[in-house]
Amino acid sequence: MKNSILRILITLILASSLTGCHVFRSIFWGGAGRNDYKSFPASVVKNADSVFNFIKTDIPFEIANPEQASLLDAKTFDSFLKKTKTIAFIVIRNDSLIYEAYPDGDSSNSIFPSFSVAKSFVSALIGIAIDEGYIKSESDSITKYLTELRGQGLERVTIRDLLNMRAGLNYKETYLNPFGDASVYYFGTNLKKAISKLKCAYESNSRYEYQSAATLLLSLALEAATKQRVSDYLSIKIWQPLGMQSDASWSFDSKNDSIIKSFCCLNATALDFARFGRLWLNRGKWNGQRIISEQYINRALSDTLNSKDSQNYPYSHQWRPIHDGSFFAKGVLGQYIFVNPTKQMIIVRLGRKSDKINWAKIFREIKIHPSKGNH
Repeated sequence: MKNSILRILITLILASSLTGCHVFRSIFWGGAGRNDYKSFPASVVKNADSVFNFIKTDIPFEIANPEQASLLDAKTFDSFLKKTKTIAFIVIRNDSLIYEAYPDGDSSNSIFPSFSVAKSFVSALIGIAIDEGYIKSESDSITKYLTELRGQGLERVTIRDLLNMRAGLNYKETYLNPFGDASVYYFGTNLKKAISKLKCAYESNSRYEYQSAATLLLSLALEAATKQRVSDYLSIKIWQPLGMQSDASWSFDSKNDSIIKSFCCLNATALDFARFGRLWLNRGKWNGQRIISEQYINRALSDTLNSKDSQNYPYSHQWRPIHDGSFFAKGVLGQYIFVNPTKQMIIVRLGRKSDKINWAKIFREIKIHPSKGNH
């Protein structure tokens, strides 16, 4: 037994010497987790002095199709959340905070990592950069802004291709493989080296393939165009104008290269994620102030190109728009910012795992009693 453990350790040490510390992190951390952000260096996203607060209310709601919850023998919604390893669940309607729960003992001030929910923030920043003229068009080649990538066969890859996960990069979103691309990007300490290896595996815009590397290229293009760090641009253009309650942080790869891992790793409170959802609910306006142009919002929620994710939901501009007008940002471990304009509802769910549940379906079935919900 001891010899077997020793052989495994030796193998891991040898593997690490060849592939880097991301292998050790991936194996010993057991994949992405709720507290990973505490182990990564990060850039601060400053908030403003003025905070926007939702109105706390006590309005009951129910799931219109309760058998969804009964699949796990949950007797109440609270126990359902605990059963499904939910760590934060928020329901907001008409700016009223109807439900707020932290089954693991967290609070409204607790910081949570966002994982791929961060991609939707990058989309918003790209829209703002286009509105401000830093990026001329979604049709621009990525190499117009990232000149160091010229000669790698990426000249035909456009901003729009990257937004829609149709770039055709030689990158595989393999979360369970400690030697895979996702492990290198998430756990690794040299994103510059990883990016230098990017090429096109097939023609861009020929099909949908989810690739975190695409979002990373978007944020680097944003930094090149604006001459600002993406975390600073987020602070100035979104975090402060929206009156976020807390400073956020955005993890980067290492203290030396400090490339922000924009495909994930924006760390904030659950209520601040909900505030971001409110911006999109209001079509890019915040209390009368235009933050993102409605033209970009419209494109972002309609440019699906028949792209479908693993649960068959349409994909456009780092969001998943649904035929009924609702849409959501999504990350691993069952992370969601769900927006339903028809019901004027925002739902945030964060968890330790997704539990193979179609959470978007549950969100769409949440019902507030009309006699008590029109406040």
